[in-house]
Amino acid sequence: MEAIKNSFAAKLLEVKAIKLQPNNPFTWASGWKSPFYCDNRKTLSYPALRNFVKLELCHLIQARFPEATAIAGVATGAIAQGAMVADELNLPFVYVRSKPKDHGLENLIEGELATGAKVVVVEDLISTGGSSLKAVEAIRRYGCEVVGMVASYTYGFPVAAQAFAASDVELITLTDYEHVVAQAVATGYISSDDVELLNEWRKNPSTWNQ
Repeated sequence: MEAIKNSFAAKLLEVKAIKLQPNNPFTWASGWKSPFYCDNRKTLSYPALRNFVKLELCHLIQARFPEATAIAGVATGAIAQGAMVADELNLPFVYVRSKPKDHGLENLIEGELATGAKVVVVEDLISTGGSSLKAVEAIRRYGCEVVGMVASYTYGFPVAAQAFAASDVELITLTDYEHVVAQAVATGYISSDDVELLNEWRKNPSTWNQ
């Protein structure tokens, strides 16, 4: 698993999916300001890398959640990845909206999910974990079991780890903040000064730059 984490971190850097903007911080959906952003949805634009992500997510599911009978993607970032994974594993696929559609059938979960299905949730990225765990709760309310979650990347914040533990959801990712930063330093993508700034941000991301 360590080799996969390093390999995928390097691939994200190769396609410039990692952005560093200390002077013009990004604003996340949570409202947090961040000098660092991982846009791993860029992997969809590169066939070889897209296939790598699909197969490695499949390998994680087969190894850790072999009992899975369905795959759910979290809208919108993980719809494509989740659908590709479900297709490769020949399992049913649904995706979970952030909120019910405001017209038509007003669905929160799109697709057919059998009652009692054992579902693996696919995410593209984990920050605070809030939106991911809302999808988990929606699936549970639907009468299904969430056996685990796989994602391409996590920032690894304690608040997310605590939230996943409280929700009793096992999360496994292809890579994470530590491996990306280590690869970025090794390749000269970022400098030692950048690492110091990132470490300051990561100590308390909810109040950084306020």
